[in-house]
Amino acid sequence: MQRRPLLAILLSAMSSVLIAPLACAQSAAQTIRLSTTTSTENSGLLKVLLPAFEARTNSKVSVISVGTGKALELGKNGDVDVTLVHARELEDKFVAEGWGIDRRDVMYNDFIVVGPGSDPAKIKGSKDVIEAFKRIAGANVRFISRGDNSGTDVMEKGYWTQAGTKPQGANYVSAGLGMGEVLNMASEMRAYTLTDRATYGAYKAKTGLAIVVEGDKRMYNPYGIIAVNPARHPGVNYKGAKQLIEWITSAEGQAKIASFKPAGEQLFFPSAR
Repeated sequence: MQRRPLLAILLSAMSSVLIAPLACAQSAAQTIRLSTTTSTENSGLLKVLLPAFEARTNSKVSVISVGTGKALELGKNGDVDVTLVHARELEDKFVAEGWGIDRRDVMYNDFIVVGPGSDPAKIKGSKDVIEAFKRIAGANVRFISRGDNSGTDVMEKGYWTQAGTKPQGANYVSAGLGMGEVLNMASEMRAYTLTDRATYGAYKAKTGLAIVVEGDKRMYNPYGIIAVNPARHPGVNYKGAKQLIEWITSAEGQAKIASFKPAGEQLFFPSAR
């Protein structure tokens, strides 16, 4: 009469020992490492998107928020599973070299030039970003550059190249910082800078910077998501990366992006086909 309870106890204990490692493995497999830009983090977008995805897929997304160049570098090193960035030329190179696969369009917004309300370079209202950059270079004013190989930094450098000029000496400050920190610097130094509209929206109240240039089609800012190639890094969570890519480009994910309107202003526009 005593053997059955004892046997049941032993079987239960053995079952627990066998199941525990399996449960841990399953839990670890649901962690998805995402490198992304400071704009998606600083704007608050990820705080809206990721909880919905995590709840639907029983996943945990671990976010590393850096400039696009660094985000792609993390992918090259296999330190993340998927990357969400905004520099199409760098993205295409990343895929062409075999580091990433399954790139998909996700959303877009635009770049704007912001500066002090007094607008010492007299560019407010311009819709020509190249002409505005020429005026900034010709005026005795400061310009704060990201200087971090981010998507914004790459775009800014391209504008200066097209302008054929650039502020000289102390008037050009290469910060090597994220967008939010650069906006704070521009505010303190009464300087101009190039920013994505979403991060500006999040920092507008604290910086007091004004939009001085917007609406140029050359300031279009598309975002793409790319899975790290498991053929290059077999240890990456490719399954999880694909789950995130499929969800963020699905009707549900795209609707979440469209509905993100802090202070009533839409900051990102869905673009998945």
